Order: sequence, then structure tokens, then C-alpha cells
Amino acid sequence: EHKKHDGSLPLVGVNTFLPKNPDKDAIGKLELIRSSDDEKRMQIAQVEKFQSLRNGLAGDGLKPLQQLARQRQNIFAGLLVAVKTHSLGQISHALYDVGGEYRRNM
Repeated sequence: EHKKHDGSLPLVGVNTFLPKNPDKDAIGKLELIRSSDDEKRMQIAQVEKFQSLRNGLAGDGLKPLQQLARQRQNIFAGLLVAVKTHSLGQISHALYDVGGEYRRNM
């Protein structure tokens, strides 16, 4: 802790490479933007349309991905194939079936 404060232990963003004018460079209040109900419905419709158009081409497209995950292999190549015909939600649920879903202890 002493080395950090006297500068003998350089830490990027803590005691090195700091802004010249911290007050001027500080981020002010950011506006939070929320989607409207129409935008939400439009996005849901787009995902459903994507699924209806592509899932017929996929067959059992997520089975090879699940098999790679079960064998503890690198799933990157399987993901590249799966994203062509499946949505993120479908891929996530397929992988949850294999490895479970993280639940934080309360």
C-alpha cells in the first residue's frame, strides 16, 4: 500500500497515466436510455422471424455444439456454425442444458 502511494509500485490508472485535469476529464451525469414498448415488440418480432426462417435449415444444429461442450472440447468452431442458424437465446439454453446455469449464492 505504501509503494502504491509513493509511486514506487506503478499501477496504470491508479498512480500512473492519470488525467491532467481530473475535474475537467471526469464523466458527468449520463442519461439512461430505455427502449419503448414498440421497440421491444419489434425486436421480439425480428428474433421470431429469424428463428422461423433459419431453424428449418438447422436440423439438429445445436447437438454438435452440446457434444463438444460435454467432451470439454473447444466450442468456438461449433459456435461459429450455430450462430448461422440459431439465436443467442437458443445457443445459451443449449449450453445451459449441458453445463447448468450460474446462480449466485444469496
